[in-house]
Amino acid sequence: MFPVPAFLMHARELHRLGPANNDRLSAVRVALGVALPGLFLIVVGRPDLMLYAVFGALTGMYGRNEPHQLRLKHQAQAAWILVGGLTIGVFLSVNHIHSWWLVLVATLFAGAGSLYSDRVRLKPIGPFFGILALGACASVHTSVPFTTAVLIGAASAAFSILVGFAGWFRHRTWMVGAARDVPSLRGPLRQAALVHAARYSLAVSAAGAVGVLSGSGHPHWAMAAAAVPLAGADLPSRVHRGIHRIVGTFLGLVVVAVVLFPGPLSPLQYFPGHTAVVLAVVVMVFQFPTELFMARHYGWAMVFFTPVVLLIAQLAAPMDPGVLVMERAIETFVGAVVGIAVAVLVRAPRAKGVAATEQGA
Repeated sequence: MFPVPAFLMHARELHRLGPANNDRLSAVRVALGVALPGLFLIVVGRPDLMLYAVFGALTGMYGRNEPHQLRLKHQAQAAWILVGGLTIGVFLSVNHIHSWWLVLVATLFAGAGSLYSDRVRLKPIGPFFGILALGACASVHTSVPFTTAVLIGAASAAFSILVGFAGWFRHRTWMVGAARDVPSLRGPLRQAALVHAARYSLAVSAAGAVGVLSGSGHPHWAMAAAAVPLAGADLPSRVHRGIHRIVGTFLGLVVVAVVLFPGPLSPLQYFPGHTAVVLAVVVMVFQFPTELFMARHYGWAMVFFTPVVLLIAQLAAPMDPGVLVMERAIETFVGAVVGIAVAVLVRAPRAKGVAATEQGA
């Protein structure tokens, strides 16, 4: 009996759905963290500001299966990188700093964010969401004062932390001295973390440079896509994540086209004059399946997360839907390929304990 070729094994892995692990409860928490700030912005007539609320609310994605006490700390640590990326992005926007400066700042943030993520062992792994928040916020016109945009993001992050901790009030048990299991980055682990940070900086800078040189109006999409493969625990999983990013994004763009393009399936045609509200509601609805699949199959999660990201950008800075879909497709493909190439070419030193740390980082 002949062994199954390696490429067939990888193909099977690409479409394998991971085991369920309390995903619905986590998805409900994250969806609530996005929905209630979103509904507030709709009520006050500013759904265009959902960009900042959504990125703050992604704090709820962290520490999904940890006890409440540890989740509280984990999400507070995650809020630093999410709100930090958002703050830097808004600063770049209000000061009209774009193009090569955006690539430089995102590159530095990616390296520093990688070190921070490895040091506190964030999960989801790496600084991807912070990089995405930075680029997205930098690339849209900020229609409110700098402090207002940052406060929306910070308040949304704080609300998500509160939602994540709310279950504690049923049992009210607090273990003095309880801490997350985070190994110190010393010796080989420190060296591996530095190489990992260099990977992020190289991938983000290379993808951003390609985006700027190509004349794209959204090089931050390529930079974010380049960071995705690097969150894998090993080389095969990094390649798989890159492929999931491409395929999942392309399928998600089909959903975006259905929503934004005129047609019988678009919800916009049934609520004329209320485009912003409809898009905001779609964003809130799609956040639930995004989190539902995030830990089980990254590709399926991207099918729903792609509309979330593009529609909040469309709310903040409307553009031609055809251009939006086309540029997103190109930038995602370029960025993911760059990220995969960096993952293949830049290898971390193999030492005792390093692999285990990467898998749990």
